Amino acid sequence: MTKKSYACGIGPSFEAIGGKWKAVILWELRNGALRFGELKRRVPGASEKMLTQQLRELQRDSLVLRHAYGEVPPRVEYTLSDWGVSLNRALAPLADWGETYAKATGRYPG
Repeated sequence: MTKKSYACGIGPSFEAIGGKWKAVILWELRNGALRFGELKRRVPGASEKMLTQQLRELQRDSLVLRHAYGEVPPRVEYTLSDWGVSLNRALAPLADWGETYAKATGRYPG
């Protein structure tokens, strides 16, 4: 994997959350561990394939941890790493801005 250089912190930030579902996955994990099926229900527009791919990329980037338990049936849970928690803290003001903007422009049902 080639190391990229950036002119500022926006580049690596957006690279970490780039992808249609990564920020949503991170946000859904903010209150604790979730199993794949729970995540799938909370991110209804994502296909299983896309959700799996995005979770793998988040794991690769050290934002999400995957915990596999040696049980039958198999159980796997996903949680935020320390980096994921800190990224969610940074995303919170962006989420607030987005909600305000969406309401003001009539794009938010809430």
